Amino acid sequence: MDNRTNTIAGWVLGAGIIALGASIVTGELFHGERPETMGYPIEGVVEEGAGAAEAEKPIAFYLASADAAAGAQVFKKCAACHTINQGGANGVGPNLWASMGKPMAHVPGFPYSDALKSKGLSWDWETMNHWVQSPKELVPGTKMTFAGLSKPEDRANLLAYLNSQGSNLPVPPPPAAEGNPAEIAAEEADAPAAGDKATDVPVPTEAQAAKQPEGNVGGEGAPAVTGTSKQERH
Repeated sequence: MDNRTNTIAGWVLGAGIIALGASIVTGELFHGERPETMGYPIEGVVEEGAGAAEAEKPIAFYLASADAAAGAQVFKKCAACHTINQGGANGVGPNLWASMGKPMAHVPGFPYSDALKSKGLSWDWETMNHWVQSPKELVPGTKMTFAGLSKPEDRANLLAYLNSQGSNLPVPPPPAAEGNPAEIAAEEADAPAAGDKATDVPVPTEAQAAKQPEGNVGGEGAPAVTGTSKQERH
């Protein structure tokens, strides 16, 4: 009985050794490495978020259609740290009444960071837009932990609301539309230069002009006086 058990155990052990060896050999023959970039690009499909920075226009473009009422809704994200009513108390952040156009760190008694106090800027449209987009990018070292607003439409609405709360700065005009350089060059090439003759207007020769009816001579060099040979002589 013991011999039979030993024989079965030997066969099982041998099969295991053979299976392990086969696995090792197979792994070496069909070895695969993880690619540096997973997946592959699909033509015509743009990765989410790609090119967003290039597509964004100046804030003045979005301010032209900004809605202060919508900005009041966006401001709810700021209300945890800021008040904006006239004479409102400071919170984690300073009161923001009439803040547009003011110098940075203008609220008396508020403990601004040294980074903000030394920046030396004012809250104009561009600066405030940059600030609400990324405070830490505009002022490295600021105490403000707000992550920022990525959508330019939200920022424009918020700025319009801030401006309506005691500031009333003039809204900058939207930037002029930029034409396609190739189209502009083509239009300039097609347009005749000053003083050039139109190419589709024939210029009669002297012989052709002589055959025209008297008193109706045209073309370049023709006399400006019109009339007939039957005009009375004085």
